[in-house]
Amino acid sequence: MSTQPREQWSTRAGFLFAAIGSAVGLGNIWRFPAVAYEAGGGAFLLPYLIALLTAGIPLLILEYTIGRRYRASAPGSFRRMWRPAEALGWWQVAICFVIAAYYAVILAWAVRYVGFSVNLSWGDDPDGYFFNDFLRVGDEPGAITSFVPGVAWTLLAVWLVTLVVLWLGVRRGIEWCNRIFIPLLIVFFLVLVARALTLEGALDGLDAFFRPDWSALTDSSVWIAAYGQIFFSLSVGFGVMITYASYLKRKVDLSGSALAVSFSNCSFELLAGIGVFAVLGFMAAQSGVPVDEVVSEGIGLAFVAFPQIVSQMPAGAFFGVLFFASLVAAGLTSLISIVQVIVSAVQEHTGISRTRAVLIIGGALAVTSTGLFATDGGLYLLDAADHFINSYGVTLAALAVLIIVSWYLRKLPQQQAEADSSSSVRLGVWWRLCLGVITPAVLGWMMVDSLIGEFQENYGDFPTSFLLWAGWGVAAGALLVGVVMSLLPWRRDDPHAPENEPVPATAAGGAAGATGATPPGTGARPVEPGTTGAPPAPGPGREPGADDDGTTEGSR
Repeated sequence: MSTQPREQWSTRAGFLFAAIGSAVGLGNIWRFPAVAYEAGGGAFLLPYLIALLTAGIPLLILEYTIGRRYRASAPGSFRRMWRPAEALGWWQVAICFVIAAYYAVILAWAVRYVGFSVNLSWGDDPDGYFFNDFLRVGDEPGAITSFVPGVAWTLLAVWLVTLVVLWLGVRRGIEWCNRIFIPLLIVFFLVLVARALTLEGALDGLDAFFRPDWSALTDSSVWIAAYGQIFFSLSVGFGVMITYASYLKRKVDLSGSALAVSFSNCSFELLAGIGVFAVLGFMAAQSGVPVDEVVSEGIGLAFVAFPQIVSQMPAGAFFGVLFFASLVAAGLTSLISIVQVIVSAVQEHTGISRTRAVLIIGGALAVTSTGLFATDGGLYLLDAADHFINSYGVTLAALAVLIIVSWYLRKLPQQQAEADSSSSVRLGVWWRLCLGVITPAVLGWMMVDSLIGEFQENYGDFPTSFLLWAGWGVAAGALLVGVVMSLLPWRRDDPHAPENEPVPATAAGGAAGATGATPPGTGARPVEPGTTGAPPAPGPGREPGADDDGTTEGSR
């Protein structure tokens, strides 16, 4: 592990911009509106808020405390917590590799559609233009017969921009990129929403979006949808927030930062819902059909429905450019955060410079994403990989972290002390209860529900043979990579790292350990570094006596 001084965010605001940039992504724009509409409309906001308070914010705070306390990448942080847990970190790194490989492709599509919007290149058939003319989608899932040049070259340009930002470092690259793109994203979207609200039929769209169906609250699938939306939209569970928090100074308010990021993310989702349903109401009015007949989500909403709406709007080209530029801004900041997880882990594990790590990881990702997803079979691969890596990779990895940290290692009291040491808002037993009981139960519930659905019918009606390697194989492969990487020796360990902290004798204390209570007869819990709120000893990447403000950008 490299002993170079660890990079740091210049200010708390810089960290918040980066964390918000990671959380606010494509899913906020094209997934949340349809999920909310189908899960009870306005009534969905109640389980959504409960999910935020009982799972989203607590889990975000936990990841912040892990990153700042151990001051390392995801594998490094878990290794320093408990050496066998290193595999969890590498599992998250492998998950990030898969997500980054296909996420960049969607970003490349959005870049091309910024240009297409100028002349409304899709004409009267946005569906045929996107799937046939632009992506040249093949007939058979899993078959790759040709590259799609228009996607491939744009994809390489996306990777070039991403890697340049990462090469510049945490402060000069990632932080400043987010300081530019997040305000731009907000301005672009505010303009879009303001225009959408003036369109004919906009009020009908908003009525459809906000009209509450209170009976939906008795449906378990609505609650699963709420927790799933919160979980996947906050960038938790796959190492991003652990990595970003590892660059924080000791004095930064972790609990307050988690609240700021969470509510910023949710506010943007609500804004996106208003904008999307206002334009869907316009589309329904123009077509003479009810709003529910034009509701869509995901790729279909962004690259088929919205181009159709743009073609019917006054000054449609201008608003088309704004919409797809918003997708680019949201997608780029998220992609950068995902790739940084991998770069940080490889750099620490091998001791190489940031430049070499960026080149190696960037090259591998560019080759993988271009070779698999910039092809006539790329859309099928993207759909399957996205579904399985999120449903059975991210979810299961997060569940494993909670079980190990809260139940086996019983680290929640220690992590709570880490948060409280610099936060004005003190965490109570509710935080440990959420992470030790509620969140694991919900994640397990989500896993079981997803598995039941898989056995009832094949995802996307894809052939079983295709899903075995493009879906299940990808998810299982990420886990295998995590285990294998944890067996490889680190080139150099930091002598000041708080590695292998003692596991309490009552480690398997279950719910008691999760809430921090001492079971009868076990005696007092051992005092661990940082649990008293006293200043921590020099940690990983910090030289003894070094001040937080004295660190440099690190080796290039």
